[in-house]
Amino acid sequence: MASIYIETSIVSYLRERQASHVVAAARQILTKRWWSDERKKYTLVTSQYVIDEASLGDSVLAQERLLYLDDLPLLAVDPEIVVLADALMSSAALPRKAESDALHIAVAAWHGVEYLLTWNCTHLANARTLPVIQKVLRDRDVFAPIICTPENLMSDDTQLDD
Repeated sequence: MASIYIETSIVSYLRERQASHVVAAARQILTKRWWSDERKKYTLVTSQYVIDEASLGDSVLAQERLLYLDDLPLLAVDPEIVVLADALMSSAALPRKAESDALHIAVAAWHGVEYLLTWNCTHLANARTLPVIQKVLRDRDVFAPIICTPENLMSDDTQLDD
């Protein structure tokens, strides 16, 4: 069974208040459908970095986000993960302000997780940054996970246009 690293934006979309912006509302629907219909097809994992981020903000929503992460195995945070994250940022794959995003990539890559699931399309699931991320990981002989959104991993019958 393929493994998926659940990044913070996934549990955020599962537990945020109903969005009024059409794109955010669609992402909420897609994420909830993926979580209920697709996640059982994979081994889900996460990291302490996600736990830390999901704990921030509104305390009620934070507790609800953490419930989704409660049963997921936490990947170990090896010192080499920080080194790999630094390499991602120094290569201009990610800006300095995206240190947490680099850590998510590094943890998933270091542990050989097949997919990194995210709605962060600014730094992670972004067609411009993905080739640079992949090159940095390849140059260090580290597995490059497929970084994608829940929509990318949905069966045809679970899309929005039901």
